[in-house]
Amino acid sequence: MAAALILELRADDLRSEDLSLIERLIRESRTWALVDVLSGDVVAEMGLHLRIRRTLDRWARDDDFWVRRSSLLAELKPLKFGAPFEPFARRADAMLDETEFFIRKAIGWVLRETSKTRPDEVYRWIAPRTHRASGVTMRESVKYLDATRAERLMRAYKEGRPAVRPYADG
Repeated sequence: MAAALILELRADDLRSEDLSLIERLIRESRTWALVDVLSGDVVAEMGLHLRIRRTLDRWARDDDFWVRRSSLLAELKPLKFGAPFEPFARRADAMLDETEFFIRKAIGWVLRETSKTRPDEVYRWIAPRTHRASGVTMRESVKYLDATRAERLMRAYKEGRPAVRPYADG
C-alpha cells in the first residue's frame, strides 16, 4: 500500500513505460484495496496526461479480472475532466454481462461518478442496457440521476427489459 500511495503522489512524473510495472503490481495485488489505488488513482492520473488507451484496451481483454477492472477504473479522472465517454463505454459494454462482482461494481462506480457532471451521457448509455446490467451496476449508475430517470431505469431493470430501444433518445 505504501508503494501504491507513493506512486499516487508521483503520478505526474510517471511515463507510459511505467505501465508495465503498474500492471505487474495490479496482478500481484489481488485485492481491491490496492488495485483501486493503482488504477483509479495512479493510472487514472496518468490518463490525464499520457496516451494510454491502447494499454487500457488490452487490459480490458485480459484473463485477470483485476486487470480488466483496472481498465475501467482508470477512466474515473479522465471522464471527470471531459475525456471522451466512448472508450469507457466500449470496454464496459464488453464486460457488462460478466458475473464477477468487482467488474460489475467498477462499471457502476464509473457511471455513478460520471453522472455527477455528465448525466445525459450516462443515461443514454445505460438505458438500452438495463436488461444486461447487474443490480450493483444499476444501483450505482442511477445514484445521481434525477428521480424520473432513475425510476425509469430501475423499473426496466427489474422487468428485465431495456429502458429505451438502442439509439432512441432518452
